[in-house]
Amino acid sequence: MNQICPSNARVFRGVQLAAFAAGVEADKDAVAAAISTPWSSGQVEGKVNRLKAIKRQMYGRAKIDLLKARVMAPA
Repeated sequence: MNQICPSNARVFRGVQLAAFAAGVEADKDAVAAAISTPWSSGQVEGKVNRLKAIKRQMYGRAKIDLLKARVMAPA
């Protein structure tokens, strides 16, 4: 984790860069795990994104039964 040094980013005084560095610093364990493990959560994130899109399309018009039917239907 020595390669990522958030304190060096503050030298540039860029607001976005400093905010990014603070986020990395606050979540060191997650960043280290993301760099060191071969696993990806891309498949899960894609499914969650699809479910949220369907929910937004159906907002206020349908209950859980129709949502379940649309999600479980073959793609």
